[in-house]
Amino acid sequence: MDKNTMNFNDIFKSSFIEKTTSFSLTDSLLGLLSAFLLGLFVYAVYKKTFNGVIYSHSFNISLMIMTMATALVIMGISSNVLLSLGMVGALSIVRFRTPIKDPMDLVYLFWSIIVGILCGAGFILLAVIGSIVIGIVLIVFANKITVQNPYLVVVKFDSEATGQEIETILKEKTKKFSLKSKSIMMTSETEATYEVRVKENDSQIVNSIAKVKGVASAVMLSYDGNFTA
Repeated sequence: MDKNTMNFNDIFKSSFIEKTTSFSLTDSLLGLLSAFLLGLFVYAVYKKTFNGVIYSHSFNISLMIMTMATALVIMGISSNVLLSLGMVGALSIVRFRTPIKDPMDLVYLFWSIIVGILCGAGFILLAVIGSIVIGIVLIVFANKITVQNPYLVVVKFDSEATGQEIETILKEKTKKFSLKSKSIMMTSETEATYEVRVKENDSQIVNSIAKVKGVASAVMLSYDGNFTA
């Protein structure tokens, strides 16, 4: 066999692919430490600016861990071509099934990933400057914008009460309301669901509705704007 001929085994024996340990321990620790500190900054900004219904501590922790994990991946694939190809194949089969309903959560996820990429690639100063600017913008706008969360009012009433009486109370005590669903039971009981925008988180609406003759129950709950009848 010709000595100048390169076969498949020679490719994997080449020094270009065998460099699996060509990384600096100091640079790696510095990158991970920077990712941790900046991830902690993302954690603090998210906790301060959260305006949703239920704060998720586990999601906030995952932002910090995602920053470090992304930095670790970037440092690994940048030192070895074979590892980078394997990492791309592994990540392509990962499926994320957790629903993200708040667009701001996607912003924080994207922010964490970008910071991790920059720290893993060695652009730590750029990651610090960018995170400070983004954090200031989020804090400033989060403090100035008041989010009015909608509420659902679920009322069950019989033939003694009318929907017009209930809607009159809603018109007086809310900024805006709309009928989302209405169902009539076999027992002649009616269940109506209204989406309302309350005035200064006034929860006394259900007390007024409950006093109407014929109303069996009145429930008020917060929701994120998604409703399925």
